[in-house]
Amino acid sequence: MEFNFPPGLILVLGAMALPFLKGKILQALIVLLPVVTLALVWWIPNDNTAVISFLDYQLSPVNSTPTGRLFATIFCIMAFAGGIYAMGQVKILELVAAYVYAGSAIGVTFCGDLISLFIFWEMMAIGSTMVLWAEGSQSAYRASFRYLIIHLLGGMVLMAGIILHVHTTGSTEFSAMQPDNIASILVLAGFLVNAGAPPLSAWIADAYPEASPSGMVFLSAFTTKTAVYALLVGFPGATILIYIGLYMVFYGIIYALLENDMRRILAYSIVNQVGFMVCAIGIGTELALNGAAAHAFAHIIYKALLLMSAGSVLMMTGKRKCTDLGGLFQSMPQTAINGIIGALAISAFPFTSGFVTKSLETAAAASQGMVLVWFLLIAASAGVFLHAGIKFPWFVFFQKDSGQRPPDPPRNMRFSMWGFSFLCIAIGLFPGPLYRLLPYPVEYQPYTASHLVTQFQLLLFAGFAFFVMLPLMKRTLTISLDFDWFYRRFLYIVAREFTIKTSDARTRIEDTIHQHAARFIKRLYRHHGPHGILARTWPSGGMVLWVAIMLAGILLTSALL
Repeated sequence: MEFNFPPGLILVLGAMALPFLKGKILQALIVLLPVVTLALVWWIPNDNTAVISFLDYQLSPVNSTPTGRLFATIFCIMAFAGGIYAMGQVKILELVAAYVYAGSAIGVTFCGDLISLFIFWEMMAIGSTMVLWAEGSQSAYRASFRYLIIHLLGGMVLMAGIILHVHTTGSTEFSAMQPDNIASILVLAGFLVNAGAPPLSAWIADAYPEASPSGMVFLSAFTTKTAVYALLVGFPGATILIYIGLYMVFYGIIYALLENDMRRILAYSIVNQVGFMVCAIGIGTELALNGAAAHAFAHIIYKALLLMSAGSVLMMTGKRKCTDLGGLFQSMPQTAINGIIGALAISAFPFTSGFVTKSLETAAAASQGMVLVWFLLIAASAGVFLHAGIKFPWFVFFQKDSGQRPPDPPRNMRFSMWGFSFLCIAIGLFPGPLYRLLPYPVEYQPYTASHLVTQFQLLLFAGFAFFVMLPLMKRTLTISLDFDWFYRRFLYIVAREFTIKTSDARTRIEDTIHQHAARFIKRLYRHHGPHGILARTWPSGGMVLWVAIMLAGILLTSALL
């Protein structure tokens, strides 16, 4: 039996029922919605396509592909774990928004046309903005406003590109293209905005850390990874993506090393990790595309695990700056252990998920003879270990004791963390099931002696460098300016100055008009007022005289003509 119903709509429509339920029924629906969605994702066979007519176009809101199924699967797992993590800790509005957000992301992975993709793409923007709003603080509201502006801008660029593409080709099909014309360049730019590519990378670190502990877990998973999926399907082998990805890799490392806020460290790390995927998509070989897809799958798990750990610390201590934390392993051992497992996975430590997925990308660069790209990716792997593998767990759990003794978070939050820790290790030990889900056949073997030795050496020397430079790595209460300063401060100042100047000019113009109008009214009153010359009472004799003069003038004119 074939289903032609977009699986993501199960989450979107089911989310609408959450506000009307309470207690066990609400908890059951929170758990069941992602499970039912995942079942439908796998029930729809490969190459199954549902086509509907819209105006003069054929839309494919259901187009099952191996790549789309892989991303939809991890999105469902993320919604399941995120729902359990958030259960009982957040406002119902956040869960509704998060499930709409997740369902829209799944909808994108099943789209076979650009119009359906755009609809789900914008639904994601609305859902993610509502996740931020649900936190309720003034800082979250301001961040969500900036976030929405950036994504509306990206959506407008994407829409313009889709319109031009459809007008030029006459087709709405979402398939591989090259950025060799204005339409495809605009589509690429729209995807890159959501990926956190330059120059708008800062929106991730600006907005995500302002969400609630569970809200940031949801936000980390869908927007950027949906963009990775769109790039993987739409622009495989686009060389420009190699350079964009490398920029993102080192941008994320540098800012994460400078950062003092633990959640901003992890937010910059998202940009760094997505940079690896974007670079691999630019390489464009089957091995590289498999690497990008596998890395995205693993990244959602270990990044969510790290953010669950950080969110638990934030919820139990109310602190988020590294300078205010330390020594928490003594009273939050489970949170610390899970945070360490996530840190090892993101660092590609052997026997974790990062080791068996990220290495596909570096191997792809090496197999294509891209020595410089390979070297930069290897160097970036050491940088990842510095900022996320060591810095985050060290300063939060092990540095100088802050004196705080909060307990581990509630049971549901610990359950989600342990579940993702299990997946990080299970995928690392048994990568075969994940490899079989990838878009292309995999013949890569991660556990070779040379690969193990290389990775252990890399991690060993990176860890040695961290502790040697520990006095330089200690954070202070500083703020690192990023590109968002331009639209948060500079453009605000420009707009304010422009507003003041235009307001002054408007005032001067209005004053001038009022003065001229007053003089005109004064003259009018002088001549036509009750005492004006034209308002006087004329005697009848004078009127007869004027009539006679007018008749004489008419007669004279007639005689001359």
